[in-house]
Amino acid sequence: MEDEMDMEVEASSSSTTTTSPAIPSTSSFKRFAIKNSIQTNFGDDYVFQIDSSQEKSTLAVSLSTNAIKFYSAVTGQYIGECKGHSAPINQISFSSPSSPNVLQSCSSDGTLRAWDIRTFNQVSQLNAGPQQEVYSFSFGGLSNNLLAAGCKSEVLIWDWRNAKQVACLEESHMDDVTQVHFSPGHRNKLISASVDGLICTFDTEGNINDDDHLESVMNVGTSIGKIGFCGEMNNKLWCLTHIETLSIWDWKDGRNEVNFQDARTLASDSWTLDHVDYFVDCYYSGADDRLWVIGGTNAGSLGYFPVNHKGNAKIGSPEAVLEGGHVGIVRSVLPMSCLYGGHAPNQSIFGWTGGEDGRLCCWLSDESSAVNRSWISNALVMKSPKTIKKNRHHPY
Repeated sequence: MEDEMDMEVEASSSSTTTTSPAIPSTSSFKRFAIKNSIQTNFGDDYVFQIDSSQEKSTLAVSLSTNAIKFYSAVTGQYIGECKGHSAPINQISFSSPSSPNVLQSCSSDGTLRAWDIRTFNQVSQLNAGPQQEVYSFSFGGLSNNLLAAGCKSEVLIWDWRNAKQVACLEESHMDDVTQVHFSPGHRNKLISASVDGLICTFDTEGNINDDDHLESVMNVGTSIGKIGFCGEMNNKLWCLTHIETLSIWDWKDGRNEVNFQDARTLASDSWTLDHVDYFVDCYYSGADDRLWVIGGTNAGSLGYFPVNHKGNAKIGSPEAVLEGGHVGIVRSVLPMSCLYGGHAPNQSIFGWTGGEDGRLCCWLSDESSAVNRSWISNALVMKSPKTIKKNRHHPY
C-alpha cells in the first residue's frame, strides 16, 4: 500500500481558504494529498467504532474482541485498554455528563458500562435485564440527568445519578431499537429509531410513559441503521437504512422532506471509482448548514458526497476522497473537526477511519510532514520506517 493518497476537493471558487480541518467549505478549490501516516493493525479483529474525547485528545476504539483500546488523537500513541463486555460492543461515547475522563459503552451482553480512562477501570454498570441487548444510548433530559438506551423493542431510561430506572417504553417499537438520541437544544426531546422502520419522538418531562409522552411517529418503511441531526436549530433528521437508502425528516412536524431510494446509485454515478457499496455515516457542518453522506466501497475507498436536501434534491460529486488506506469495509469515520468543536490544534490531521480490515488509519493533509509509523495491537511495537517498508504487516 502506498504511503501517499489523493483527496480531491471540488468547489466553486479559486480561494484556498478552508474553514474546517475535516471538510472543505464551498469557498475552497484545492487539491490535497492525504498521507496514511499512522496505521494501527489489529490483525483479524474488526474496528467497530472510533470516538474522541475533546478535552483529553484521546481516541477510543471498540473492537470485535469486545475490548476498547485508547490512543492519542494527535500522535496515535497507544495509551491503554478496557475489558469487561462479554458480547459485541454496539456504541461507545465520551458524552457522559459526569466527567470528561469517563467513556460510556453499551453491548449485546445487556449492559451499559462506564470506564475511567485514567485507570482503565470500570466505574459503573447498568443492566437492561435478562436476555436483553443494548444497541445505543444517549444522555439528556432537562437536567441532563437521564440516560436512555435502545434495546430489544424497548427504550429504557435511567437517572444516571442514582442508577434508578425511571421508564420502560415498550409499546412504541416492535423490533430492535438501533438508535436513541436526545435532541441538541431540546434536551427533553428523545428520538428513537428501530428495525421496525419507525422513528418516534418522546417528551421526557415528568412521569415518562408511552401513552402520555409519545409525541409523533415517522414511518421510514424499512429497517433503520443510523439517524442524526441536521438543519437550523437541529430541527431535521438524516436517516440511513440497512438497505442503504437516505432520507431527511423534519422531526418536529413528522414530515418527510427528501427520500433518496437510489442513494448508492446517485453517489456511484458521481465519481470514477468502484460502485458505492454502503454508507458509513453522515457528517453535518452547522456553521455551513451542509450535509455529507460518507459512502464506501468493499475495497476500502471512501467519499464525502454532498447532500442537497433543499429544492432540487440531489447527491453531488464527492468533495473528499480517501483511497488506499483500507482494504476492506470501513465501519467508522471520525473527522478531526469532531474534536475541539471543529478547531483541531493539529490542523494537518483530516481524520481517522477504522474497519473490518483491522486497520485504524490517520489521514493527513500534504501541509504536514509525513510520519511513518505502525503499530501491531498484540505486541504494541513501534517499527522503524525502514522496517515498515520491507515487512509491512497485512491482516490477510
